[in-house]
Amino acid sequence: MSWDQILITAIQWGIPLILAITLHEAGHAYAAKLLGDPTADDQGRVSLNPIKHIDPIGTIALPALLFFLKAPFLFGYARPVPVSYNRLSKLPRDIALVALAGPAANVILIILSALAFNLGIFLPDSWQEPFAQMMTISIIINTVLAVFNMLPIPPLDGSKVLMTISPAPIARAIHSLERYGFFLILGILLVMPFISEQLGYNPLNLFFQTMISKVFALVEPLMKLHCISIQSQACGNLHL
Repeated sequence: MSWDQILITAIQWGIPLILAITLHEAGHAYAAKLLGDPTADDQGRVSLNPIKHIDPIGTIALPALLFFLKAPFLFGYARPVPVSYNRLSKLPRDIALVALAGPAANVILIILSALAFNLGIFLPDSWQEPFAQMMTISIIINTVLAVFNMLPIPPLDGSKVLMTISPAPIARAIHSLERYGFFLILGILLVMPFISEQLGYNPLNLFFQTMISKVFALVEPLMKLHCISIQSQACGNLHL
């Protein structure tokens, strides 16, 4: 692979990944502010500016390292948004709403990426295919991030939603696992290849591939809007 190809690939994956991770955290911050907790706002985290949410290691260095090492998975994180649950207006409902706001931000990015896919027909010919690929990658990344975060594994968002609907003893047990959450997630990612070897397939990959296919089936009409109304050779060059 030439250096030009490496640079293009890094941009195609890097920009969507950084936006997906950081705007996910922005979603949490906005929701917390709207629901009565100004903690994130006081720290300047209620912002769509990705720089406010970037963690140099988790958002840039770690994903880049895994990508260039051709690891079987990509993993990254942004600076967690501080939330003071006792300052939220209505518990436990608001805990779930703040948690859901992160994946909701990724869903919005999926829709925006599908719509932006159409803008490629207005770009120079040499840019059209790389741009279409970047928007496709954005949809994939945001789908994986939204679905992954809804898994009921502490400290992922799904575990916080589960806590709000579980009996108190179960909720406390889930909460007590949050301090070990990073190691739980990393352990699952590292153990999965061994499980896959025994099963003959990777169940986690199969699950995410299924979810990605379903999302593309839903957003594909949005990706063809301009191609319906504009007869252009460029439309034929934009494909999944």
